[in-house]
Amino acid sequence: MRIRATVVAVSGALALSALAFPASAQADETPVARLAASPFGAKAKISRAVADTKITSVVVNGGKDITLGTTVPKTITATVTATDDSGIQDAIVYLWHGADIDHVDGYLGPDVSDDTAQIAKCTKVNATTSTCKITFKVDPHYDLYKNDLAGTWKVAAAALAKDYDSVDNDKFRTMHVQRVSTLNVNAAPEPVKKGKTITVTGKLARANWETYKYQGYTGQPVKLQFRKKNSNTYTTVKTIKTNSTGNLKTTVKAVEDGYWRYNFAGTTTTPAVVATGDFVDVK
Repeated sequence: MRIRATVVAVSGALALSALAFPASAQADETPVARLAASPFGAKAKISRAVADTKITSVVVNGGKDITLGTTVPKTITATVTATDDSGIQDAIVYLWHGADIDHVDGYLGPDVSDDTAQIAKCTKVNATTSTCKITFKVDPHYDLYKNDLAGTWKVAAAALAKDYDSVDNDKFRTMHVQRVSTLNVNAAPEPVKKGKTITVTGKLARANWETYKYQGYTGQPVKLQFRKKNSNTYTTVKTIKTNSTGNLKTTVKAVEDGYWRYNFAGTTTTPAVVATGDFVDVK
């Protein structure tokens, strides 16, 4: 799979070797030598700077978690703000998953196979500082090849100055890559007599990156909420858990007209989701 080849390459030779150093600086270096010399080869430090280059900000996906379903690729935008007394010419951002940089099992980021290409589009803030924009595509069919990749990922970044000073950080911050969730609800019967029982059913499911289907999310606490007909506010009535197939079922007494919904708070692997309220007319 493409992801595995990319992971092997990135875990050995990553950020700075991907940035566009001049031909003269590379003339005596083979790809293997550059890989071995990479700051992320061997035992990488948490942060390394050459001379006075600094990264001051890294933002991925607007600061929001990345959520992926089963089929549709998503284009991710990231920015790196960096400074150097000579100015900034290029930068890179990518996400990696694994116990440490020597044991990476997931990579999300730009294609770094051409180590002479410009990776980012950098815009000057002033003479020493630039904000560089990087875009890359995440395809669940290729990049997210197992469900265990859902959860916390590390965000790595590097910047290259115009005088070829540089800085890299293999863990600037962390963020979540999550399996898209769905939640529905049905309250019945409709209409219902006051004092009678309303049965509220539903299902919480999430993307399975191994089967490319949605499957029930088991054992998860979900709130049952009610909103009166002329109100804008939902109130939590009770909390129940999904069963072994992700299904929900509970009963309440019919008191007045209103909307019933389920509300899931989310986990590190799965985003929060709220079902659209189902109206019940109480006679």
